[in-house]
Amino acid sequence: MKITEHHKSRDKTVDYIFEYEDADSFEHLEYEKCRQTYGACFFDGMLVIGYGGHKKDWGLIGGTIEKGESFEQTLRREIQEESNMKILSFNPIGYQKVINLNDGSFIYQLRYACIVEPFGPFVSDPAGGVTEIKLIDPKEYKKYFDWGKIGERIINRAVEMIQD
Repeated sequence: MKITEHHKSRDKTVDYIFEYEDADSFEHLEYEKCRQTYGACFFDGMLVIGYGGHKKDWGLIGGTIEKGESFEQTLRREIQEESNMKILSFNPIGYQKVINLNDGSFIYQLRYACIVEPFGPFVSDPAGGVTEIKLIDPKEYKKYFDWGKIGERIINRAVEMIQD
């Protein structure tokens, strides 16, 4: 499935097009253009969300791919840092191509479905980005964040994948 949405930057100075596409693999994407991995993570059927980041809002757990890291290494590191959870299994959901309409540049943001379990209680994100985590019923995610049709597809696909 492919979904396209228009967004503006928080300060309204940059126009973006987000082109989301379902994917079972990210091998076809240019590594240097891939900037983020985020997981729709589930523990005991509940969706793990984090509060914080530069937006100071609720959202999925994940972050920036560091130089030399594989997508899987980034996903595992970010999930552990931001939620103190270990990934037991994961599968790609899809990716967003984020196109800056001001200059034509673009990046990819990767999305995964993950089954996780806690290493222990969440204390803090070492980078200070996530300050709180919550386990919620995935049907109620819009009480915490609403990422439009793309977000709805990501959450719905993740729920379908973990139920299989």
